[in-house]
Amino acid sequence: MSKCGALLLFALVSVLAATALGEKLPEPYKVTGKVYCDTCRCGFETNVTTYIHGAVVELQCMDETHTKVVFRNETVTNKGGKFTFVVSYDHGDQYCDVVLKRSPDKSCKIVDPGRDRARVIVTNSNGINSYHRYANNMGFFADRALPICGKLLKYYLHFDDDQ
Repeated sequence: MSKCGALLLFALVSVLAATALGEKLPEPYKVTGKVYCDTCRCGFETNVTTYIHGAVVELQCMDETHTKVVFRNETVTNKGGKFTFVVSYDHGDQYCDVVLKRSPDKSCKIVDPGRDRARVIVTNSNGINSYHRYANNMGFFADRALPICGKLLKYYLHFDDDQ
């Protein structure tokens, strides 16, 4: 292949790669959230919810047709159950979700199907003037509810009746 042909091929591959990743940002996005153990098995966080250290989560961005993953990155939660992704490229029209992968807690490994993913917008083309994105907290169910949960849920119901 001639030098000109090789240069043209390199330029084409660079353009395709840049198109798939989007525009490089002056400041990277930080996508944060938490992973919890639903110790009452009620589908939401309570006063006795714990946060999982070492849970694996993945940021996935799909093309606009939802047919192909074009970006994927994994991270692990810290002691407080918090995760952070650093994303250097604008993902424009792509659909990005943070997805639960696995829990290291043997007694809290069942993925809550209603809290297993969180949609995040990873573009500045939406009017948000910040490079920090917050994902909704996601959770796993404990194998068994804590003994205090019945009393706690009755309290929540009573509190709700007073409103």
